This record gives sequence, structure tokens and C-alpha cells, in this order.
Amino acid sequence: MVVRSPRGGMIARCVAHRQTRQRRRCLRCCLALGRSCRLPWAAVSPGVPPMQTSRTPRLFIVGPTASGKGRLAVEIARRTGGEILSCDSMKVYRGMEIGTATPPAEARAGQRFHLVGIREPHEPMSAAIYCRLAEACEREVRARGAVPIYCGGTALYVRALTEGLFEGVQADPALRARLREQAQREGPAALHARLAALDPETARRLHPNDLRRVIRALEVHERTGVPISRLQRQWARTPRPDRVLVGIRWPRELLYERIDRRVERMIEAGWIEEVERLLARPEGLGPQAAQAIGYRTIADWIRGGRREPLEQIVARIQRDTRRFSRRQRTFFAHFPDLHWYDVGPETSWPALAERVIRDWPRAFERAPSPARS
Repeated sequence: MVVRSPRGGMIARCVAHRQTRQRRRCLRCCLALGRSCRLPWAAVSPGVPPMQTSRTPRLFIVGPTASGKGRLAVEIARRTGGEILSCDSMKVYRGMEIGTATPPAEARAGQRFHLVGIREPHEPMSAAIYCRLAEACEREVRARGAVPIYCGGTALYVRALTEGLFEGVQADPALRARLREQAQREGPAALHARLAALDPETARRLHPNDLRRVIRALEVHERTGVPISRLQRQWARTPRPDRVLVGIRWPRELLYERIDRRVERMIEAGWIEEVERLLARPEGLGPQAAQAIGYRTIADWIRGGRREPLEQIVARIQRDTRRFSRRQRTFFAHFPDLHWYDVGPETSWPALAERVIRDWPRAFERAPSPARS
């Protein structure tokens, strides 16, 4: 169990309390009561702390899917000698460029892109893995005298990079399996109601259909007797003034139109064939990669003999993507220091890039002299 040790501020756990019931007692002693249980302590893995690669603020271009994040990042990179680090949990996978809207080589216009196509579709990926890869990549970028420009829509990765990541309680596969079975029998709402009784704060943050996180919160409470929200507060850092969050915001209906058109372009570009190639691989499409919007829908359609008209599949993916964009906006609403830039069909992306550079000059202090365009 990861807690804050009363001795020396070390991240630690109580060695004497090894059984589940005893561990609960230990955590209650040290967290709920705010004092030591006077038993020996030993250091354990403290999770992932916030990155400390530079005092220069880190720039993040964020926003919902299809908002134009990548286009703005490229325009900024051209003007600042920057390099783009993807902050997207699905662009990390190889062979999924079409469905994840990974910019093709010609669209990158000579700009360096990092953290895209770095994992096989069957390989696991997590925020902790991403943080380790991003830290190494950012160090290399800064060593070249370039500006790292993070760009993506995965809010968890942004938070983990700047505030750290709580990873204290080890997973219990058997317990997770039991909770998933309960969700199948009784529905996700039953698990969410159980969580609301044990940890109202976490339950308010999670949608009942966010089964993975609901199960994780129940797992932590079952194993420690302490709400995950309390453990996270013990680990959490106050956001440091070393990040600049730039958000792109479209009027909702216009964003939905962009989403619908982009899905149609993806189909025309060969998305169906891309999924066919993934399914033909010996390893197939891994469970995490299959969470990318549209991939499971297309895969099920292919496996089912393509009985439904393709138009219905496209409409379903468009609907799911619109819903996903709403969730993204909700997630990013939890960042109080996010600065939204409203855009529309008449927006000049080069002019917007110039505006961002003027508004946040400290984010570009380590860059070489801006390139002339």
C-alpha cells in the first residue's frame, strides 16, 4: 500500500501489516487518524511523480477530437523550432494511423512528431508507461534546444505528466473478475451505486458506464478499506506553474459536422482495409487498442459477414465519436488553468499560432530563434 510515511516523509507501507485486514488497520492508523501505528516501514514504488525535466513551462495543445489540435501544433512548431509530442493514448499504436487520425508524413511538413506508432496493437499501454516514454523523449528534445509541444486529447496523460500519477494499490485480477461478473449480472449502475455508498467523491466523478475506473475504485476500497479519493489526495501535487494548457473550442454543432466529415474521409482513405489487416495479424487487435473509437465496431461488422449496410456502420461511428467529444470536454473542464481559444470556419491557423506564441512567451524560452516563414 502506498501512503505517506510519518517518518521522514517517505512513500512507504507498513511491513508488519501484510494481511488484508491488518493492512486496512494500518492505512486507517496512518491516513484516517493522521498518526503512525508505530510499526516498521519499508520503501516501495511510489507511483509516477510529476516530470521535472525543466523549469520552462510545458505547452499542451488540447481539445476534443477533430478540433484541429495537430494543425495548430504544426503551425506553432514551424515558428518556434518546436517538436511535437503526441499526448494521445491511441496514436501510440502502429498500423492504426487512419482510424486514429495520425497525421500522414506529408501533413507533418517536415516537423518532428514523437510518441506515435511506438507500440504494437496487441501490446498494453498505460499512463505510467506513457509518462516514462514522454520524459525520455522530452529530455532529448530539450537537449537539441527545441521546444517540446505536447498535443492530444487524452486528459489522463496530461494530468499524469504535470501532477503525477497515483499507482499505490496493486491490481487483484480475481477481484476484478468478480466485479466484472457482477456488472454483467446486475448492470454497471449496481457497481456505481455500491461505489457511491463507499466513496461518494469518486462516484460523483465517474459515469456509471466508466466500468474500468469504477471497478478500480472498488478494488482499492476492498483491499485497503480506504476510499481511493483519500489515497489520491495523499499523493496529489498542487499543479505547478510549469504548464501552459491551450484548448481549442469549436461551437458544438460545427464540431459535430467536422467529426462526421472526418469519419467519412477515414472510410474513403481505407479504414476498413486497415482493420482487416489488423485482424489478419496473429496477435490480432489487443483489448486496449480495440478501445479506439470505431475499431471494435468495424471489426465486429467484418466478423459478422458485413450484413449491415456500411452506411449504418459509419453513422454509428459518427455517433460514438460525437459522444466521445462531449466526454473529452467534460474531462478538460476539470483543468482550472486551461485557456480556451474559440475557433470557427474562418479561423486562420497561422494567425492563431502567432497569438498563442505571443500570449505564452515563457513556454518558448528554450527554443532557437523563430524560423521565418
